[in-house]
This record gives sequence, structure tokens and C-alpha cells, in this order.
Amino acid sequence: MSDVAREAGVSPMSVSNAFKRPEIVQPETRERILTAARRLGYVPNGVAGTLASGRSRMVAALVPSIRNSSFARTVQGLSDQLAEQGYQLLLAVADTAERERQAIESVLGRRPDGIILTGNEHHPDTIRLLRQSGVPLVETWILSGPILDMAVGFDLNEAAQAMGRLLVSRGYRHIGFAGYAPAERSRFLERQRGFQAALREAGLRDDLLFYAEETAGFAGGRLAMAVLRAQEPRLDALFCVTDIFAVGALFECQRQGLVVPRDFAVAGYGDFEIAAEVVPGLTTVRTRGYEIGRAAAHLIVERAEGGIPAPRIDVGFEVIIRGSI
Repeated sequence: MSDVAREAGVSPMSVSNAFKRPEIVQPETRERILTAARRLGYVPNGVAGTLASGRSRMVAALVPSIRNSSFARTVQGLSDQLAEQGYQLLLAVADTAERERQAIESVLGRRPDGIILTGNEHHPDTIRLLRQSGVPLVETWILSGPILDMAVGFDLNEAAQAMGRLLVSRGYRHIGFAGYAPAERSRFLERQRGFQAALREAGLRDDLLFYAEETAGFAGGRLAMAVLRAQEPRLDALFCVTDIFAVGALFECQRQGLVVPRDFAVAGYGDFEIAAEVVPGLTTVRTRGYEIGRAAAHLIVERAEGGIPAPRIDVGFEVIIRGSI
């Protein structure tokens, strides 16, 4: 800091203010300081600043995957909202409860102003760590069930019910479901339950269920069709837990010479970019990942700055009808 002060012809306090309280520094002075800092390769000591102020202005987010474009949109929403409010995002990928626990242990050592998680299923040690830390916490993509602090998401059950009812209203009577394994994860189980509720409501069979690992990718849709059509030769529609599986099912229909939706209907979940580009376009549930990210960041910052935010925010969903049903 002293080197930058000498280079810019200002006091060390002015250098400190230029980085921590830029609004009180004259624009031309701050630019001179920043130019000197860039020339000298100076980066403020964030750890020292955190110790002095008790604030890191950093928020940690853990997501189970960045392959999923819904989570990618959530990360973008988090990053945009935090940047607008002067915070930085620390991102970790944790696809199991144990990796989540390990990541949170590491993150807490950096004294974040908040933590954002995906879902509400955590290792018991993770829950204990989070409660003892007192750090503001938002669980995303879930609203039902036990919430540790705050939550942002939408009604997963209702979203799947809406799609199930749409398929029924279009005349399909032998409808299968392609989900993720393990099916016990609440975020996936709620989708399955909503789908099944819609079928039971219509007096239809609700046990045509197939599960594949998320890593199966497009092959998940192909495998679902093979297994479920063997169980029920009259299968006329498939609702997939993700657009990736659904697009895989569309590809399989093309390979088998099935005309969609005349011979077979396919619906997805997520409204990924590919959903609007495949032919026919994929009917799907549009989830608002970007809005989830922005809302979660807003809750963390409001709490970190002494506010009392709403404990839960419902961002809603939308059924997008295209040519696949």
C-alpha cells in the first residue's frame, strides 16, 4: 500500500479508501491510485480487511453440477446480483453430501458473509457446522420440507402436476416418467410425485417409472424408452426429469421412425437452450434459474447488512408448449 501511495503521490489512507470506500475519493485521484496499483501488481489484502471489519464481502455458493444449464443460470444470477451490490462469488461444485460437507468446512474458514446451497438434503455434520457458524444461509431450488434458514425456489410438485395434466388433456393415456437415480433426492422425488398425482387424478396408471444417473446424458431418454416400452407396449408419452433426457428420447423416436407427437409424445423439464432448437420443439417446464440466483443473493446481502429478509421466495414456473406433445 505504501508503494502504491508513493507511486500515485497520495497517502496510504487514500489508497485504502480507493479500494474500500471509493465513493469518498475524488474520481481522478482514485483513477491515479488504480493505475499505480495495476502497474505495481498490487492487490489489497482481503484477509486482513476481513479481520479488521468482520466482513469478507464474499458469498459462497455450492452447486451439484455446472453441466446443467439451470444451475449455470443460477450461478450467473448470483454473480450478477452480488457484483451489483459489491460482493464477490466463491463457487464450489459438490455433487454428493460428503463433498458438500468438505467444501463447507473449507468455505467457513474464509469467513463468508453468506452461503448458498442447492436443495435441503445435507450431511448431519454439515447441518451442525452451518448452525454453529451463524452464517446467513439460503437453500435454493426447494421450498418444501425443513429449511435451515432461508429458501428460494418454486413448487416442484405443482410444476410436475401441471405437465402431467397437460399430457392427459392432450389425450395420452400410457405415460412414463424418466427420472434421476437415486430417486430419493427430494428435488427429484417431488417431481415424480407431482407427475404421479396428475395421473392418479385422471385414473391412469402411475407406475411406469425409469431411473438413470444424471451422467447418462441424452442416453437416459433412449434407455427410458426401451425399458418402459418393454413394460407397457402401449406407451404413448414420456415425461422426463430433465430436458437432456427428453431430447435423448426425441432422438430415439427419430431412430425408430416414430413421428412426434403423432406416434409418441415427449415432455421435458428445465427449458434448456436445446429445447427450443430441436425439431419438433420440446414442451417443457421453464424453471427460473437466473431469478433464483438473483433472489438468493439479495437475501444474503440483505441479512449481511442487518436487514430482516423474507424467509422464503417463490419465483414460480411456466409450462412452455411446443411441438413435442
